[in-house]
Amino acid sequence: MSLDASPSARTDLRAKGLSKNSVGLLASMVLGISSIAPVYALTATLGPTVTEVGLQMPAVFLAGFLPMLLVAYAYRELNRVAPDCGTSFTWTTKAFNPYVGWLCGWGALLATIIVLSNLAGVAVSFFYLLLGEVTGSEAIGALGDDTLVNVTTCVGFVAIATWITYRGVETTKRLQYLLVGFQMAVLALFAVLALAKSGSAPGGISFGWSWLDPTAISSFSAFTAGLSLSLFIYWGWDTCLTVNEETAGTSRTPGRAALLTMLVIIITYVGVAIAVQMYAGVGTEGTGLGNPDTGDNVFAALAGPVLGSGLAFLLFLAVVASSASSLQTTFLPTTRTMLAMAAYGALPARLAEVHPRHKVPSAATLVAGAGTALFYVGITLISENVLIDTIYALGLMICFYYGLTAYACVWYFRRELRSSVRSLLFKGVLPLAGALMLTAVFVQTAVDTLDPAYGSGSSVFGVGSVFVIGIGLLAAGVVLMLAWQRRHPEFFRGETLASDTPALVLDERAP
Repeated sequence: MSLDASPSARTDLRAKGLSKNSVGLLASMVLGISSIAPVYALTATLGPTVTEVGLQMPAVFLAGFLPMLLVAYAYRELNRVAPDCGTSFTWTTKAFNPYVGWLCGWGALLATIIVLSNLAGVAVSFFYLLLGEVTGSEAIGALGDDTLVNVTTCVGFVAIATWITYRGVETTKRLQYLLVGFQMAVLALFAVLALAKSGSAPGGISFGWSWLDPTAISSFSAFTAGLSLSLFIYWGWDTCLTVNEETAGTSRTPGRAALLTMLVIIITYVGVAIAVQMYAGVGTEGTGLGNPDTGDNVFAALAGPVLGSGLAFLLFLAVVASSASSLQTTFLPTTRTMLAMAAYGALPARLAEVHPRHKVPSAATLVAGAGTALFYVGITLISENVLIDTIYALGLMICFYYGLTAYACVWYFRRELRSSVRSLLFKGVLPLAGALMLTAVFVQTAVDTLDPAYGSGSSVFGVGSVFVIGIGLLAAGVVLMLAWQRRHPEFFRGETLASDTPALVLDERAP
């Protein structure tokens, strides 16, 4: 180990006992793509995005890519000088103060727990749809709608994902090569056939360059609503960074992997969006993407028409593979954030335990699995509307902790911004632009979600339930933080992770 000579070096980062040099550049990219879950993300958002912005869906996907790319530069620069698996939590603590860092970590944990429960639910639904497709039985295909069957199967899926994660990052990595490769191949086949059949499909339309023009969207509110959905489908690339302590080339490889992952995803998303829009159109009838029966689950509706009855099961299997693989890899940022917060005294010390043989956060993995299962079961039994609104509220949490991390980058490197054009651009201008974009989306989305019509249409005392859930969960973090601060003030006094102090950086030349 050696001390980084740069003025932004830090000295109080702690080794957590994780497996070293277990993840290379390709594996890091695969883990990032898996967490994003492109097949699952697209089937869940193609329809709602068309409902918000119509033909400009590809433009919104491009617009959503921009702040994610800019934030990725912030993550890359911060990781170079402080490669810590706590990522957003650690960096915002060091850039600002322990209170901001704790809340940023809370936002990241909220986002991942919500996504984990939703991924498990989608995996269950498509699992039974796949069985129904293979067996030709509508009754089996509808089992996912039965609450008891759904909840029981979901808990089983979460248990399997927890077990695989507990076995270590090597087991996770090998499984993801297979699942990610399969889903990307099926997605490419679907896009090619959709383009080939677009001329003869009912409702199909010809491509227009105006589809890529975000200024053609009818209103700023519609744009931000579409952008919020777009941000959701890119979320997860930061998994590349949360395994930084387990990556070969700790300070540089994770950042490169994140940027390459984003490049693969934007090409995939825009290509599929154009192909699907040309094939199905944006109408409100039949297979049109504006049809609520189609929009709720686009690939379920288009699998047969596009791939044919003989191959339709592949798309159902791809969605199961996508959601199941993402369910498993999304445990990585959840458990690593818990591990880092516990290691620095921001959460109970038990969560800092690392398995002596598998080299994974053992207690945090079990807590994440149990928390995901309980959250899904509780929300499902309360109301399907609450589950839907929780997913809509996810955009607020993503903007919250990604935005804070981007601001942290600018403040963290504030003394270096004048040292070179590169520093000014990648440590200042680009992260700040991404942070401001996410802040604008956060504010506009918060205002829009005050309306009960947003999301499922539910309300609490006349206030939209999406706003209540999103802002309420973030506010709950303040209460929990203050309670923890009273019992364990060491972290909040800067004794375990100080703001603005040199950090110990792994020397990549060391064996």
